[in-house]
Amino acid sequence: MEAHILLEDGTILNGKAFGSCETVIGEIVFNTGMTGYEEVLTDPSYGGQIVTMTYPLVGNYGINHEDVQSDQIQVTGFVVKEWSKYPNHWQCQQTLDDYLKEHHISGIYGVDTRLLTKKIRNYGTMKCMITTEVVSDQLFDQVKSYTFPKDIVSKVSTQHIKKIDSKGLTIGIVDLGIKKGILDQLKRLSCSLVVFPYDTTPEDILAYPCDAVLFSNGPGDPKDVDSAIHTAKTLMGQVPLRGICLGHQILALALGADTYKLKFGHRGSNHPVLELETNKVLITSQNHGYAVRDDSLTDDMEATYTNINDQTNEGFRCVKYQLETVQFHPEEGPGPEDTHYIFDKWIKQLITNKTHQLEV
Repeated sequence: MEAHILLEDGTILNGKAFGSCETVIGEIVFNTGMTGYEEVLTDPSYGGQIVTMTYPLVGNYGINHEDVQSDQIQVTGFVVKEWSKYPNHWQCQQTLDDYLKEHHISGIYGVDTRLLTKKIRNYGTMKCMITTEVVSDQLFDQVKSYTFPKDIVSKVSTQHIKKIDSKGLTIGIVDLGIKKGILDQLKRLSCSLVVFPYDTTPEDILAYPCDAVLFSNGPGDPKDVDSAIHTAKTLMGQVPLRGICLGHQILALALGADTYKLKFGHRGSNHPVLELETNKVLITSQNHGYAVRDDSLTDDMEATYTNINDQTNEGFRCVKYQLETVQFHPEEGPGPEDTHYIFDKWIKQLITNKTHQLEV
């Protein structure tokens, strides 16, 4: 079936439909990973977005139920050059097409994804529609009038407090759209976990005996998540804080720094980041459309990582409040495992500080 991509600047790209054949509107972005499409599809940070994969062949190893990052597909639409109808992998449980259909997600293939990616890089992220309908002015009007939902975090956060018991430290998590990989890394370190809805009050969080609170990754503009910013401000000084991706931006805003929207964001599993303390280069997994302004860091904040491609801030610490963050995804999923050590470092720091406090 014929399908079309309509961009807000009037561009029409023609291809063929797969997955669900529904008309969808979202913000079009691109991911530069060569593998990991299943993790990309299920990453809650992609809520409200139509994702273009720059690698031309997608779906060749099918879908399995172990690599998902959440319990459903989170992207609004999926754009590929070519999808594999006959995947081949020992873990394969279903095809990409069947998976998209199961979750009612529209896809389009046969598109010049190189041209589309270059357009996004040149002109920035745009509003986009995938449709099998006849192209008309009315459809373009719908694209142009679309506004990205400000309540997107509420749609991907847990609705109830969840507890995962273990023998180690207890880590509270403000769920802004958390990936399974983050939970897996903390469970690897024997942490007990308490996962809170994004709008849980600081008083309710403090009612649990958490050794630290992590603000997770998630979609959208950090300035739209007022409740999480308020919670972060209130928790500062009462419990150690950590932040990943959107959580990094939330904590920056809570400390008085500023954030802004990037032209086309950082999305993929091959982004080089410099660890300022060691001068070591890490290859990281990233998925964000906003960044913290480096020149807005307050006197209490110290930059710890920087992006080698565009020098944007990739992390900071605040010793005063026992607070550390990273903009990239140290859990990967998908991507290289260069940054797994960050979880080990964070937990070791918390254990050391807790031991010191008990001794005092």
